[in-house]
Amino acid sequence: MAANKKVDIRYLTSIKNGMAEFYTPQASDETMLVQVAAGAIDDLFVHHFQTDQLLVVRGSFVLVVLSDRQYQYIPLSEYRPAVVTIPPNVPHAAINLSDQPCLMVNAVLRHGAPYAKDYQPRRVPFPYDLEVARKAISNLELPLTA
Repeated sequence: MAANKKVDIRYLTSIKNGMAEFYTPQASDETMLVQVAAGAIDDLFVHHFQTDQLLVVRGSFVLVVLSDRQYQYIPLSEYRPAVVTIPPNVPHAAINLSDQPCLMVNAVLRHGAPYAKDYQPRRVPFPYDLEVARKAISNLELPLTA
């Protein structure tokens, strides 16, 4: 059976109880709090023995995925809660074109021991299209409710 190499986006629903709003928790082997700096344009990362499950809790950024020699630009924002699942062996990066840092949770699923090279950036094979990234995130910058 071949491994699923597609990035999955699942928008979250919540249950409101008084002043609190509860979102579905993510199963994980470990949880990391990740900050993407304002203005960051990262090189690519490829993890061989882990699945990343990303959820933005403050700010926004564009997840860039390299597939079939093309970049896919996936906007993520605190205003539209979503979990993005990145399976092993999928090259990905973060672009944060805003002047504010982005804070997210990565609920990591381990498929083996951590591999040091998984955390070393790789050069991008061709430049990102920052205008496409900017347009992708512009639709998610405002809250859904007034």
